[in-house]
Amino acid sequence: MFAGLVPEQIDELLQEAQSVRYPKGTNVFQQDEEAHSFFILLHGHLRVFKLTPDGQQVVVRFVTPGEVFGVAIAIGRKTYPATATAVVDSIALVWPSAAWPRLVATHPALAVNTLQTVGSRLQDAHTRVVEMSTEQVERRIAHALLRLAQQAGRKVEAGVQIDFPITRQDVAEMTGATLFTVSRVLSAWESQGLIAGGRQKIMIREPHKLLLLAEGSPS
Repeated sequence: MFAGLVPEQIDELLQEAQSVRYPKGTNVFQQDEEAHSFFILLHGHLRVFKLTPDGQQVVVRFVTPGEVFGVAIAIGRKTYPATATAVVDSIALVWPSAAWPRLVATHPALAVNTLQTVGSRLQDAHTRVVEMSTEQVERRIAHALLRLAQQAGRKVEAGVQIDFPITRQDVAEMTGATLFTVSRVLSAWESQGLIAGGRQKIMIREPHKLLLLAEGSPS
């Protein structure tokens, strides 16, 4: 978010922010709530989900440290389009949305960087829509796990550990699959040695083989 800004400019921005702690399970903001603030996550992880009109919950993304989020005002929204919940104890820098027009007028790079981030997330959303429309469920699940590993993966001796708690229900809501189907697929992959699971933990033991599954390779 601060790319292209000199240290003095960053200091100015930070002086207007507050550091807020969000205990595990608490909402940073809720869907359709007035977009009163925008944020940068300093520590922890957030789960962003959206409720459909019929009450179905869809996981939109996970937020990792260093990411800007909740910038509804940057895309012309007055309310938050989804709910953000802390999946572990988390800390964020918080600015009032009312300060956004003044901050971007003073620091144009702030707007450029934020819109690039929003554009990247929109591209990711388009990719997921195409996957859900055209791919079999195993490929969708493989793509979801690889995206999570790229976003928040930590290399360990046995593979790549997704470095925050994630449940099979989360994976189901990310991929448009049922919990039963996700459980069946992940259990099969565990028995094949592709992944290792635990209580809200997923480790990718064979990233290359999972990539082959995601891309539909016959091998």
